[in-house]
Amino acid sequence: MADTPLLSMSRVEKRFAGIPALSGASLEILPGEVHALIGQNGAGKSTMIKVLTGYHRRDGGTVTFAGEPFEVHSPHQAQASGISTIYQEINLVPLRSVTENICLGREQRRFGLLDWNAMHREAERLLSTFGIRIDVRRPLMDFNTATQQMVAIARAIGFSARLVIMDEPTSSLDDKEVAVLFRVIRQLKADGVSVIFVSHKLDELYEVCDRVTIMRDGKTVRVADMDKIDKLDLVSAMLGRDVGRSDGHATAFAERQRSAGEIVLQAQNLAAGHAVRDVSFAVKRGEIVGFAGLLGAGRTETARVLFGIDRAQAGSIRMEGQAYDPKSPKDAIGAGLGFVTEDRKLEGIVPELSVAENLTLALFPRISRRGIISERQQRELVESFIKQLGIKCSGPGQKIRELSGGNQQKVLLARWLATHPRLLILDEPTRGIDVGAKGEIQRLIRSLADQGLAVLMISSELEEIVEGADRVFVLREGRTVAELDGEAITEAGVLDAMAHGHSHQIEQVAS
Repeated sequence: MADTPLLSMSRVEKRFAGIPALSGASLEILPGEVHALIGQNGAGKSTMIKVLTGYHRRDGGTVTFAGEPFEVHSPHQAQASGISTIYQEINLVPLRSVTENICLGREQRRFGLLDWNAMHREAERLLSTFGIRIDVRRPLMDFNTATQQMVAIARAIGFSARLVIMDEPTSSLDDKEVAVLFRVIRQLKADGVSVIFVSHKLDELYEVCDRVTIMRDGKTVRVADMDKIDKLDLVSAMLGRDVGRSDGHATAFAERQRSAGEIVLQAQNLAAGHAVRDVSFAVKRGEIVGFAGLLGAGRTETARVLFGIDRAQAGSIRMEGQAYDPKSPKDAIGAGLGFVTEDRKLEGIVPELSVAENLTLALFPRISRRGIISERQQRELVESFIKQLGIKCSGPGQKIRELSGGNQQKVLLARWLATHPRLLILDEPTRGIDVGAKGEIQRLIRSLADQGLAVLMISSELEEIVEGADRVFVLREGRTVAELDGEAITEAGVLDAMAHGHSHQIEQVAS
């Protein structure tokens, strides 16, 4: 690799409605380098790439490419300049042939007509460099995801790309397909093409990448050679935690000696799609179980299976000792589950409806007769929860979009509490709410557990998991890799399990 950067992004700024998404971020890519770009949700990775490829205009900073100042105003311009992006969701045309997808935008002509023979040969030539030999005349949709990924890469190379950006390229691939992709990446590197590799899978970074840039909160927090940074340091930098800090579970939560009741829900070797591969855990009555893990660990995907949004492909779930296999959220609600999703605005609230309507959405079948809602029952129920949870609003008829984030979250909690659930799943329960409201929500969750409710809490905030959970299951790349209890619940213990995929506690339990 040469020492002169192919790409240099320095002190890049980007704001949306005045809120910073990038704050002095930087990224440097050398020629013929495979460079990892990593960070949690909201770290700024996607914004950085969109600024580079012309999807967003930067508000500050400088970008140079191949030694020249660089600014494009569309992904098409970026591609024409030698930067190609291969997205997680393959953005090709499935009904068109492999040849058409590879040559789209740079068709070859002869006597004014499309030269199909020349384009077929070109497609075959590009794919053969990766060891792929297929009938390029067939529709792209006839081939599996891995082959479609190779077609996307061949298309990028066909545009004489000097830099290829791969956004979570292995998310839908099995192990054999990943091996083929890595062989292709190494071939690109050997040919002098640089690759930005965006992935949440730590093992993959060490297998294929030369260096890594770590982002957090819109800033570049660390750049390192992959062979000079271990997994624990990598995870700690992503999360902003000090691995050397001694932090026992000596909080008010930990000092309470809890006597949880019987098991409410138990999952064994659960698998679903590519995101959930082997997840096992149990939640008891009156306890808060925390799900910890990095982006892509499979936490939310597991919750979706429990709530019947997605179907399990393997493994088993038991609810209070009985086999449980929900085919829809309706089945899950009927079995006694509630689910507060992580995206409050998109999947939780209905912004134009009132507090009362949002709160009673899951109860409509119970408080209505022949499709007509009992206004008296609705009013009594809503007023009761407004008082019980301290929801600050002008009244049940106020539109929920006018409430603060914390009060919107309380309405969503009330929605499920009104169904009298046996198990409440909370996915990022304090995301996007202020510090004061966050404390209120956390105390409310603890109060619910104290009253006997089983709670499964998913959180990306280590402090929230360590202080709020009675037991913690750590997930990594779709698998349960650690179960922590009591004094073992520390930030250091959770970080170690995230980084290395094991814990002493699991080893002891297994033996």
